[in-house]
Amino acid sequence: MHSAADRRAFLLRRLHSLSGVVPVGAFLCEHLWTNASALRGAAAFTRAVEDIQSLPALWALELFGVFLPLAFHALYGVKIALEGRPNVVAYPYARNWLYVAQRATGVFTLAFVLFHLCEYRLRKWLFGLGVASFHSELSARLSSTSAGVPWLAFFYLVGLGAAVFHFANGLWGFLASWGVLVTRRAQARARWGAFALGAALFGMGATTVLHFATGAPTFAGPPDRPAGPPAEKCAGDDPK
Repeated sequence: MHSAADRRAFLLRRLHSLSGVVPVGAFLCEHLWTNASALRGAAAFTRAVEDIQSLPALWALELFGVFLPLAFHALYGVKIALEGRPNVVAYPYARNWLYVAQRATGVFTLAFVLFHLCEYRLRKWLFGLGVASFHSELSARLSSTSAGVPWLAFFYLVGLGAAVFHFANGLWGFLASWGVLVTRRAQARARWGAFALGAALFGMGATTVLHFATGAPTFAGPPDRPAGPPAEKCAGDDPK
């Protein structure tokens, strides 16, 4: 017979696994997709952010759909990490390394998310940072350098990699622990699929960070610009 404490721990672990996929993982995907609109220019990025800000009852959606699930997932994840007993030294198998990496990236991602919230969300709440200023602020911050090194952009790339790995590996763990993947073959295919999704998310996010940091054009196409009058043709331009 399982004790009440065992059943409670089992339920909390299931909820922790579920919250990492829905809604926290879904929000990560949406957030990266919205930020990637910057690849089409400042106006497109501002429109994408304004579309989200105009959602009805946004405060309730963010509170109950993002911040509370994120807080539960983060705090209970720290508890799991502290209670874990990795044995990767004695048994250096791939699954044990992934176990350690999942917990390490979880802790780092938590620190990165808190920093990111302080950078922009708190400034928006406390100091009135406007949506129209997000693009210029991100460009200025991520392009800043110290001793010629863009440390903040580098930190964002590492934080992005940690968050995406934690989500992709956690997604596979969710499918396996919830009984969706039964056979070893299904588990192997799902692992490759989860990491392919992670690679795609990291590629999209990293391209966005580098765009903000360097202003370089990307494969997303030229930024949207207001149409101007056609250039006048000089007589000397005509072929003779």
